[in-house]
Amino acid sequence: MSDPMLLVQMLVLLLLTGAVAGVLAGLLGVGGGIVLVPAFFYVFSALGFEGPQLMQMCLATSLATIIVTSVRSVLSHNKKGAVDWDILRTWAPGIVVGAALGMLTAASLRSGTLQLIFGILALIVGLYMAFGRSSWRLADDMPRGVKRMAVSPLLGFMSVLMGIGGGSFGVPFMSLHGVAIHRAVATAAGFGVLIAVPAVIGFLFVPIDPSARPPFTIGAVNSVAFVVVIAMTLLTAPLGVKLAHAMDAGPLKKAFGVFLTLVALNMLRKAMGY
Repeated sequence: MSDPMLLVQMLVLLLLTGAVAGVLAGLLGVGGGIVLVPAFFYVFSALGFEGPQLMQMCLATSLATIIVTSVRSVLSHNKKGAVDWDILRTWAPGIVVGAALGMLTAASLRSGTLQLIFGILALIVGLYMAFGRSSWRLADDMPRGVKRMAVSPLLGFMSVLMGIGGGSFGVPFMSLHGVAIHRAVATAAGFGVLIAVPAVIGFLFVPIDPSARPPFTIGAVNSVAFVVVIAMTLLTAPLGVKLAHAMDAGPLKKAFGVFLTLVALNMLRKAMGY
């Protein structure tokens, strides 16, 4: 379907989505996926593309944008020497395996089930952002050996089922294990690349009913949303960074955690048919 008015409506909604996602990413340091997945869900739904594979398209398109933003972020952080390459290297195999399994699982689930999963996991992330403390610790070092072999695939798996990169789970996890916050943020950007690349490659081959997908969708990835959102986030993320330096982002992050909790609860409501 390539109705000109539909494309115009889609572009306007996606421009707004990308602009807001970019500002929030720069201001609060949150990954774009945690914002983009529910945003894509509401945009595609508003345009009439509701169906059993709606959430697959939202997850896949969000992860496609994360490839670009995460690579850019890793390169930027690496110039400042902030990326912990030892953590990235040793956690990479498990994360990639988990991401591939997550993609295969997501491809086999209906939209309602994926909404339920997103709602539960987003609720956990939102509550942590709202009420978590930087002083909280589970251990002084990152897990190694068998524990790392168990946790790293789980991190990749859950991230794909939410359509997010490494920030929402990776940063809190590393912080809880004694990694300094700036190194955790920088290294989690690398997690994002490891999560998104294998997942998106798989999603490009997922068949979507032509009548239920937006124009210019390849597999489960909508190319229009990908291009527009990437362009807008690159433009507006620096504005968010400037705002972060001009004000105390701590209370704003807690407020966003509350907002994300409400979004998660609404997603759960829809998943349960209310």
